[in-house]
Amino acid sequence: MGSLYLSRCRCIVRQVYSGLPSMLQRRYSLDISPQLLRTEGFIDGRWVSAASTFPVFDPATGEEIAKVSDCSTKEAQDAVNAAYKAFHVWKSRTAKERSILLRKWFDLVTQHKDDLAKLITAECGKPMMESLGEIAYSASFLEWFSEEARRVYGDIVAPPAKDRKILLLKQPVGVASIITPWNFPSAMITRKVGAALAVGCTVVVKPAEDTPLSALALAELSVQAGIPPGVINVVPCSREKTPAVGELLCTDSLVAKISFTGSTATGKTLLRHAAGTVKKVSMELGGHAPFIVFDSADVDKAVAGVMGSKFRNSGQTCVCSNRFLVQAGIHDAFVEKLAKAMDAELKLGHGSEPTTTQGPLINTRAAEKVENQVVDAVAQGAIIVRGGKRLEGSFMQPTLLSNVTTDMLCMQEETFGPLVPVVKFSTEQEALAIANASPVGLAGYFYSRDISQIWRVAEHMEVGMVGVNEGLISTTEAAFGGVKQSGLGREGSKYGIDEYLEVKYMCFGGLTP
Repeated sequence: MGSLYLSRCRCIVRQVYSGLPSMLQRRYSLDISPQLLRTEGFIDGRWVSAASTFPVFDPATGEEIAKVSDCSTKEAQDAVNAAYKAFHVWKSRTAKERSILLRKWFDLVTQHKDDLAKLITAECGKPMMESLGEIAYSASFLEWFSEEARRVYGDIVAPPAKDRKILLLKQPVGVASIITPWNFPSAMITRKVGAALAVGCTVVVKPAEDTPLSALALAELSVQAGIPPGVINVVPCSREKTPAVGELLCTDSLVAKISFTGSTATGKTLLRHAAGTVKKVSMELGGHAPFIVFDSADVDKAVAGVMGSKFRNSGQTCVCSNRFLVQAGIHDAFVEKLAKAMDAELKLGHGSEPTTTQGPLINTRAAEKVENQVVDAVAQGAIIVRGGKRLEGSFMQPTLLSNVTTDMLCMQEETFGPLVPVVKFSTEQEALAIANASPVGLAGYFYSRDISQIWRVAEHMEVGMVGVNEGLISTTEAAFGGVKQSGLGREGSKYGIDEYLEVKYMCFGGLTP
């Protein structure tokens, strides 16, 4: 389409917005315990100032809420050195000792859940109910891995000869670099760090530049829990310093392990950095989740599944459903019911307001991306059923599109925003072909009451996690991870702890039969 036509479409989509609600125009006060509002780096058990600072903003208002130490490669190197020194002591602690300390950390996170949730809402924009949910989820990993710490078992293997014994030992890999995203600024840290500490690894955490306050608050609580100096280190830094700090954390010879959650593009860069020293790597990367609704589905339950899967954190989760495929027989009824549910259940606003269900996107770039996808779809014939407006700042109306085709931008790239593009399909084979036509494969969802179809589709979907008649699948007990370019390894569950372990084979020979 010509640029003039796209410009006209943009005007139609954006329209005129009369202004943000008054609750967004007032100044936002961050009312939490001063002990938890930390703004310096945390290295070797000490709070460390850097040569400069960077601002952290409330994404709902654009107001600066804190200035945080802008750690450089110097502070990152100090953190790695501290973690390496602490590793040789921490790994010698018994599993029971490590378990007790992780449990104390869990208790403190639970005790301070309200303040920690306020931090998430302030720097990430989530509604408070979702922020409280994240803190519960975050704490659950500390609880889980405090229990798993005492269940790291090796093996005794039957030998081929009588004069020897074969043992397989599991040992911690060493220092782990933990690089985390902004959309779950607490849970993505505990899911990684809990597993690492449980087996005897030490860590250097590099939180996202948009949301460092949650990471620093967790570090403060780890001190209160009695976790020794150097075991946990946190190096916040600005967007400008992130490439250099990230490269050091992936190339330093003292680092044995890298765990990253973020975009596929960044993951590939970190993998290239890690290749030089052949580090152990786990990656939870981008997704583009299909959500299939078959004619046999319970339409009301499918609509409820979309509301939970799509609009959590305003569509900013890696397992968010992105591509909605609805079979022709129920397509119209589904779209109508979903539109009504959006009208009834979704309310934009500041996350601190109790009635808010949809906060802002993390920044204006995120809102522009969603807007561009809507403009592109409308230019190619999509119909706006609900929403479609880009609002002030980083707010975007929850948007429902029909008459969508697979060549539209919203079907080709991950959205990370509150957009529901619906594609009508005819056959199961057609739906699977569309669902699997992606280079990534993190999560996928489908609704059906046909038992045979459920088994067929679940086995043929090219994803690491499948929600069958369920839109919310994340839980501590289950293995989290993807296939294709969605990453390497698994987090959570009994398998997540293996990412921080090496298996050592010991042959004990010279025995008298």
